[in-house]
Amino acid sequence: MSETEISKGELLQKLKIQKSAFLSEGHVSEKTRIDRIDRSINLLKENEKKLVEAMAADFGHRAHQQSKLADIDGSIGPLENAKKNLKKWMKPERRSVTFPLGLFGARGRIEYQPLGVVGCISPWNFPVNLVFSPLAGVFSAGNRAMVKPSEYTPATSQLIKELVEQAYSSEEVVVILGGPETGRAFAELPFDHLLYTGSGSVAKHIMRSAAENLVPLTLELGGKSPVIIGRSADLETAANNIMAGKTMNAGQICLAPDYVFLPEGGKEEFLEHAKNSVSDMFPNLKDNPDYTSVINKSHFDRLNELVSDAKEKGAEVVELNPADEDFSQQENFRIPPTLIFNPKEEMKVMQDEIFGPILPVKEYDQLEDTISYVNSKDRPLGLYYFGSNQAEQRKVLDETTSGGVTINDVIMHVAQEDLPFGGVGPSGMGAYHGQEGFRTFSHTKSIYTQSGIVSKLAKAMRPPYKKPA
Repeated sequence: MSETEISKGELLQKLKIQKSAFLSEGHVSEKTRIDRIDRSINLLKENEKKLVEAMAADFGHRAHQQSKLADIDGSIGPLENAKKNLKKWMKPERRSVTFPLGLFGARGRIEYQPLGVVGCISPWNFPVNLVFSPLAGVFSAGNRAMVKPSEYTPATSQLIKELVEQAYSSEEVVVILGGPETGRAFAELPFDHLLYTGSGSVAKHIMRSAAENLVPLTLELGGKSPVIIGRSADLETAANNIMAGKTMNAGQICLAPDYVFLPEGGKEEFLEHAKNSVSDMFPNLKDNPDYTSVINKSHFDRLNELVSDAKEKGAEVVELNPADEDFSQQENFRIPPTLIFNPKEEMKVMQDEIFGPILPVKEYDQLEDTISYVNSKDRPLGLYYFGSNQAEQRKVLDETTSGGVTINDVIMHVAQEDLPFGGVGPSGMGAYHGQEGFRTFSHTKSIYTQSGIVSKLAKAMRPPYKKPA
């Protein structure tokens, strides 16, 4: 084991300390939960500049304003929402009891009880948000946390560890650094719940590990999220919103639009609007502080291979490069937004999630063809529909299944804290955000209170039973 890895024994000891502290604490008060939430909010506000600079260093270059909006503000919002609604979420819920027991004074209710210690394995693409946003649910539910951030963003992960250690005791939150060996050991721990955000291929290993201890899981994965542009859509608006979503974080988003269905005959207009959109946002790309780099050479090479494969197999590839810059020599790993028109199914770009600024565009004749195609693939994390035809919109919603949907935009459903966020099938399991996050990280305890009258009446139904006459 390398010096940067942590043994399973060490991890178990840290978990044991947290579990012991949780049991010793007893009831976790509203005041304690708010205090833990507040410390995360203050940590993010007070260290915004350091965190943004760390993310930029890890990516080679990452747009500072994007990091502020997506990672800093995008974490503070869920934490403040949890704080605002916590009292309401914590209230017991009255439930009905079997008739006529309620008439005699019997009562039923649900209480939400903390689970204990929640493990969180977070990815590199939003390295601050995907640590602190889940903590809104974890803390509001009254839990403690052990967090394993990505080794692909070492500066950010190290800074998060240092800041968390200043704000929390090791009995409340522990940040674990390390590579694949540490990650494997972390996934094998007997947590009370485990949240994993990342790829489906790794999720299979996470599930196997968690199964050994019957650890309940929330899996936030990804997949190829489709865009269906209806004939009633405003193509300019659609192109603007799609390209904004596809270029954010250089397309390194689990919810990034992965391919577009465009009505036949709309190619040239869509291309023109896409070019204008990219040009308006990024007059130049190579040294533009607003345009993010691909995370590392491995991902950069993989994305370029997708484009090369599409070209070799006959696709029309259009690079949206407003200043006509040469990207063959550069300090970082930037790739210009690239459209691939009418790709064939055997092309690699149509096989796996792209996770970069490359966008296949397929033309269609009948809407049913798009629905059939989407349904022939793994269920995606997100689906996007553009159009004003209500019947068509309803058809798409009713006849496709995805984790979530945004209409007339992309990605934005994830930013709504009162909407649960999660996948379905290969794109994920379970959901969090808002009240759903509170409930995901809580045990829903059913409580039935018997009445004295019912107890007396029940004696007639107990042995010895009388034989029928």
